Order: sequence, then structure tokens, then C-alpha cells
Amino acid sequence: MTTTIRDRTDPDLGPCAQVLAQVHEHDGYPVNWPAAPDTWLTPPALLHAWVADLHGKVAGHIVLSRSGTEDAAPGLWSARTGAGQDTTAVINRLFVAPTARGHRIGAALVAHATTQARTRGLHPVLDVLASDTAAAALYERLGWQLLGTVEQQWTPTQTVAVHCYAAAP
Repeated sequence: MTTTIRDRTDPDLGPCAQVLAQVHEHDGYPVNWPAAPDTWLTPPALLHAWVADLHGKVAGHIVLSRSGTEDAAPGLWSARTGAGQDTTAVINRLFVAPTARGHRIGAALVAHATTQARTRGLHPVLDVLASDTAAAALYERLGWQLLGTVEQQWTPTQTVAVHCYAAAP
């Protein structure tokens, strides 16, 4: 069956939160479970969000947003290219239900968000935990370029290494 990527709607937030809970249990993403998953799925700088449907059910999710203070990739992209951080769009909140893997849903969602960023005249970038080797492998298979790895202080007691990527020009 074909995967359909469509705009996320408000009624999708519940199913998306359920899939996110499955992903968190299976993969540990997100590392820190959000107190309000619906709110976490809708970051303040949101430009657009999409879901992937498989067999009539939400099977994946992705967000395109403007860069926030917690995003490292826009700064690295800006330093590398001389372009302003305002020329980037951040791909985030990407996840695929464990039971829906193997259908190239993650790749389809990234391709869709990348195209949408470029349609807006923005260059897509993203941050991913260095420990999330499966996600990093996906981005590299899709031709994304590693900009660098940075340490981020997520909480007073939690420092993480984050790989920063940019879509190929």
C-alpha cells in the first residue's frame, strides 16, 4: 500500500502523540518525554507539519520550523555559507511508528519537508542526537551533509552531543 503524506490537522495530534509514545518506548525518542506531547509536536516557530498515513492510520510525522535558540544547525550553516540563519528552515519532530518501518516513510517525510522548505526559499537543516545512529544513517543516505557535532546543555544535569546536518545544495 502507498504511503500518503498530507498536512497535519488538529484531530491528528492525538494519534501522533500515541505513535510518539510507541517510538519513545521503542527507541527512546524523544530522550526527555514531554509533559504535553501535543504542545511538543507544535513548536512555537512552526511553519508546517505533515503526517504520513499507511493503511489509513497515522504512521509518521515531521515538522518544518524556523530556527530557535535550541537549534545548532542554522548557526553552523550560516557560518559555513555566509547566509543568514533566517535563510534556513529546521526539520524536526520526525518519527515513524515502529510497526510501519521498512516502507521508506522517514525518507518520504524528509523529502517532502525538504521540498517544502525550498519552495519557501529556505535551506533545510536539522539537529540529531549523535547517539541516534539510525537517524544519522538515514540523513546521510539521503545525501545530507554533516556540518559538525556540538555539545548542548539540555538540562542542568544533561549534556548531549548533537550532529548538525544540512540538505545538499
